[in-house]
Amino acid sequence: MRNRKRIAPSLTRIRSAITNGRRVLANTDHRTAWMRRLRDLVAQHLTDLGGEEATSQAEQVLVRRAAMLTLQLEMMEARWAANDGEADAKQIETYQRAANSLRRVLESLGLKRRAKDVTPSLSEYLDRKSRQMEAAE
Repeated sequence: MRNRKRIAPSLTRIRSAITNGRRVLANTDHRTAWMRRLRDLVAQHLTDLGGEEATSQAEQVLVRRAAMLTLQLEMMEARWAANDGEADAKQIETYQRAANSLRRVLESLGLKRRAKDVTPSLSEYLDRKSRQMEAAE
């Protein structure tokens, strides 16, 4: 038999929570303003791509990276705003690199919004009409 490493139960729970969408990051308080913003960014990007069910796992990974880069850029901007807009050359270079990385990730995802088909099927339409007629009687 091979010598296999056992994964700690806490790690499997973290992976499951991230996989099923309950958590965005492991070992993080998801109630903070920045984590709420990160979840909002992920949700907005997924909506632009037609929803979670319309995106591949690879696209979802890129969405999370785009959201995190956006969040980091916003955090840098907030720090500069608190410092009267002052930034040193190293901070500006870091910001520029992150912005360029974000652009490349977004280009990989596609920069235009995809429409989600919300047209009901014939059976759904007929069921809804039937319920409306019954409710009217």
